[in-house]
Amino acid sequence: MKIGREFLSFAVAGVIGFVVDVTVLYLLAPLLGWYGARVVSFLAAATTTWLYNRRYTFAASAAGAATGRSVWREYLGYLTTMLAGAVLNYGTYVLTLHWVEGRWAAALGVALGSIAGLGANFLSARYLVFRSHRSGG
Repeated sequence: MKIGREFLSFAVAGVIGFVVDVTVLYLLAPLLGWYGARVVSFLAAATTTWLYNRRYTFAASAAGAATGRSVWREYLGYLTTMLAGAVLNYGTYVLTLHWVEGRWAAALGVALGSIAGLGANFLSARYLVFRSHRSGG
């Protein structure tokens, strides 16, 4: 089933994005604080997942979409449609930082936030960003 394969690939992109997210977060937190660094780390992770999803998860749709619009427009569309997931993600992150203490609280917040936003982000990517030239579901 195509949607199952896409979801699995989207989840793989999410794991890669999680690694980028946590790495950037911990590198920038001493400079920007946990909340400011989280905004930058989220954007780095979203860019990484867009690249992966464009190349692998929704490759046929991305190739078709590229002929009708610019890559930058697709990228900005991806970031825009990820906003619902971003709100769930960041909200979960903030709540986790308020409820959990310790060195790995921020990483746990990123992980829980990623899970919280996964469904909204997948549906947005599949049906809004990479919908062009997709056959069936």
